[in-house]
Amino acid sequence: MKLTMPRYDQAAVLVVGDVMLDRYWHGGTSRISPEAPVPVVRVEQIEDRPGGAANVALNIAALGSRALLVGVTGVDEAADSLSDSLRGVGVETHFQRLDEQPTIVKLRVMSRHQQLLRMDFEEPFDTDTATLAREVEHLLAGVKVLVLSDYGKGALQNHQALIQLARARGIAVLADPKGKDFSIYRGASLITPNLHEFETIVGGCVDEAELVSKGARLMRELELGALLVTRGEHGMTLLRPEHAPLHLPARAREVFDVTGAGDTVISTLAASIAAGEELPNAVALANLAAGIVVGKLGTAAISAPELRRAVQREEGSERGVLSLDQLLIAIEDARAHGERIVFTNGCFDILHAGHVTYLEQARAQGDRLIVAINDDASVSRLKGPGRPINAVDRRMAVLAGLGAVDWVVSFSEDTPERLLKQVQPDVLVKGGDYGVDQVVGADIVQAYGGEVRVLGLVENSSTTAIVEKIRNK
Repeated sequence: MKLTMPRYDQAAVLVVGDVMLDRYWHGGTSRISPEAPVPVVRVEQIEDRPGGAANVALNIAALGSRALLVGVTGVDEAADSLSDSLRGVGVETHFQRLDEQPTIVKLRVMSRHQQLLRMDFEEPFDTDTATLAREVEHLLAGVKVLVLSDYGKGALQNHQALIQLARARGIAVLADPKGKDFSIYRGASLITPNLHEFETIVGGCVDEAELVSKGARLMRELELGALLVTRGEHGMTLLRPEHAPLHLPARAREVFDVTGAGDTVISTLAASIAAGEELPNAVALANLAAGIVVGKLGTAAISAPELRRAVQREEGSERGVLSLDQLLIAIEDARAHGERIVFTNGCFDILHAGHVTYLEQARAQGDRLIVAINDDASVSRLKGPGRPINAVDRRMAVLAGLGAVDWVVSFSEDTPERLLKQVQPDVLVKGGDYGVDQVVGADIVQAYGGEVRVLGLVENSSTTAIVEKIRNK
């Protein structure tokens, strides 16, 4: 399947579930306590991150989608921290605040990127289910997906009421299940248990065939639209009635911390489905996102630029020949990663040593090099009859094969001025022995604060001279 980045900014997702605060105490350790055989951590930094359902909503917002969150907290400093951090990234929070119970906090003591201790501060919530259901019913207007983020802490006590509210409006329901009774998720569009949770319900699976068979039976019993089993280093398996199983391999290059990986999966799924992606594509995107998050420390959100770059790597479009639309997306991603964009242009009819040296010098002016080349009609107008020697697709393919070149794009005009206005590179580079003010497009680039640089050419290297030499033989 071919992966593309969905328009996440057109998606809206409502998350309902157990919110919690993940708190980290970071510090160095240099000695053992004289009171007990334990390391002494000198706390130097305290960090708060949204966890549980709050992390799901945070991930949805980080992808650029509208995220709404319903949950239960105490009336305390932890709830304020959660609310402030979520609203700061655009999550719309709707919390039931209970005076008599604390917000769930998971405190981790960290040293040298290792977790030494975790302490949980929690009590099961006695949620006002009727009030929560009314809140959800009110917020369903305008959303395309409802996520039930269930950690078994008490915020979700009447799953069926919420599922039926969404189904009555044609809204997909995704559930990240917990516990030993999956019947509470009956009628959901998709549930996403991990392998351990799945086998707790259906029994052990000795191979994929048994997993598929037991999964199909579970879908029938619970009237599920689909089932996604996340399997750690073995990837994911998507099961749908009347469809062949879809097995996706794990994408992580190095597993650093699996905390929050399930949240990343369901949030990417929800945002992708809400943006109009078909389920297999949404699962593939979630698989890529999970591969990114397990390489990070602790609960972490995946941004749209991070996921876009993973998609580009997957599709082989991180470098090479691009259309203008693809190029503009690639540039947006590069800038989100703080990369400096360099632009040069030319006919590049017969690539020679002078071109290679010049392009290497151009690439050294920044982090990403765009080479824009004149199409065939444009070259003929500029160079005369008989040119170009090589058609535009061949010229682009050769340029894309150079290590110094990131992206190649063509243009049909005699000059790249229209392209420069759209791309707005940080640096415009041209080879020659003339002044900056003589470079075509220099005024455009300088007007928005970009730089224009002229690089010298390698002597005795000329496409025209090479063509004349061949013709005279």
